[in-house]
Amino acid sequence: MLTELRISNFAVLEQLELSIDAGFSVLTGETGAGKSLLIDAITLLVGGRASSDHIRSGQEEANLEAAFHIPSGHPILHKLHSQGIVELDDTQLIVRRVIARSGRNRVYLNGIMSPVHVLEELGGTLIDIHGQHDQQSLLQSSSQLDAVDAFGHLHELREQYRSAYRDWVQLRHTREELTEKIRDTAQRADYLAFQRQELDDAALSAGEDEALQAERRRLGSSRKLGELAAVAQDRIQTDQNGILPSLALVERAVEELSLIDPDMQETVRLVADAKVLVKEAADCLRDYADRLDSDPGRLLEVEDRLALIQRLKKKFGGTLEAVMDAHTRMITELDGLEHSDEELDRYDSLILERHREVVRLAGILSTQRKDAAKRMTTAVRRELGALLMGDTQFAVRLITTDEADDYGLEGADRAEFLLSTNRGEPLKALSRVASGGELSRVMLALKSALAGVDRVPVIIFDEIDTGVGGAVAAAIGKRLKALGRFHQVLCVTHLPQVASQADHHWCLEKQSVQKRTSTTVKKLSGVARETEIARMLGGEKITRKVRETAAELIGEAKESYAPTTETGEAR
Repeated sequence: MLTELRISNFAVLEQLELSIDAGFSVLTGETGAGKSLLIDAITLLVGGRASSDHIRSGQEEANLEAAFHIPSGHPILHKLHSQGIVELDDTQLIVRRVIARSGRNRVYLNGIMSPVHVLEELGGTLIDIHGQHDQQSLLQSSSQLDAVDAFGHLHELREQYRSAYRDWVQLRHTREELTEKIRDTAQRADYLAFQRQELDDAALSAGEDEALQAERRRLGSSRKLGELAAVAQDRIQTDQNGILPSLALVERAVEELSLIDPDMQETVRLVADAKVLVKEAADCLRDYADRLDSDPGRLLEVEDRLALIQRLKKKFGGTLEAVMDAHTRMITELDGLEHSDEELDRYDSLILERHREVVRLAGILSTQRKDAAKRMTTAVRRELGALLMGDTQFAVRLITTDEADDYGLEGADRAEFLLSTNRGEPLKALSRVASGGELSRVMLALKSALAGVDRVPVIIFDEIDTGVGGAVAAAIGKRLKALGRFHQVLCVTHLPQVASQADHHWCLEKQSVQKRTSTTVKKLSGVARETEIARMLGGEKITRKVRETAAELIGEAKESYAPTTETGEAR
């Protein structure tokens, strides 16, 4: 609940401090005293739009500060804890907002500077503000459906549905991405298959380029190589001057030496070995000359093969090794792409499974919503009767779609609150109701019916009793008092029948000090409260009879009040 409120330099509210208790509190005062301005300040503290016009004349900043005690276990505490604003077991939130003429407005949550949008997100869960023409929550279709779910205690079931729905949507999105990827993959597979076939046909082998370059050099110089080989072979085997005939003469001379000097045996062996080696060299030269091929066709083949290898090198990495590595990668990737259809089939199976779960949960949710809508209709009609609107008809209409593709996060249903304020007139959408007084009472009836399940801790009504009086005003006051058992209720009112029902009474007064207007606020009790109720009853002149009437109203309000539930039992 809202425990403290401090305001400074906010229009005529120069300095104001309130310590607010649980239950039903009213704010009264003459017209223009600043009651609605106080509500404006609270609105800014829960994310309302700020303007420099709110700053008191002659000041550079307006400061607004509120302290909230949040019930343990309330969902907002988990959100605040996840953002590092409150500790795990903390239940207090202090909101401060500074509005500056320079435009550098600031928001602080428990002393931590925060963006305004964070405050906006939290605002709807902290305070629900209702003005005569500004119904902030229950006039929206999404809020109406949320109210039905709250009334029927369906939030847990709805979360189960939402989880399944999110999974279903995500799976379909992933499948679309996979389909697009497969489409791109098919194009890439064709491209890879073409390149792979090119490399398959090339049938490259490691070191082939170097071997071909060597062969090209040989083929290009085959005539010269043959001539050189012939010269060398001729020098070895010429009958007269060749190396072999000379070695034969040397061999015979050394053999004769060895017969005289045995130490020359080793020399004989060396010369014999040399003769053998030279003979082998001659044979190699002859074989080499025989192998030389000067066929121009083979040279052309080698040139073409080297040109192919060079083109592939340029295309796939610059070296033969890079080309062969690219070939290996293509084979691997193509093998992987062949399994894409299997992955698509797997997603189709998952999507179908999750679709069935979504349809199942949506059906259960719709069935239970219909039951909750009927019971809620009965409860609101009972509250409207208590607010002296017996001829008013109210209904909750659920519009359900049968197409799963039309489902949303809330399920297959859309809720609409219908109202007819005159007997015999057709029901119309609540948002189209024109009368401020009637709309205010309908809103109060809805809030009263939802009192036990609505988790917004603070409800503020800003002159929702405008346009009513007498018995209707008394009925509104009693309902607000009853609502104070479930929420902290603040109400700006001009009606004594409403003000007399309050658990706590605050009065705002405008005064002029040193030619400047400012507003003060006082908490009333006892005689002071009777005097204010009497003023609201009788105007400027307060007679003894009017004061007695005021005391009687306050006394009657102290009588116990036990509103009934939808089943008719006291709650």
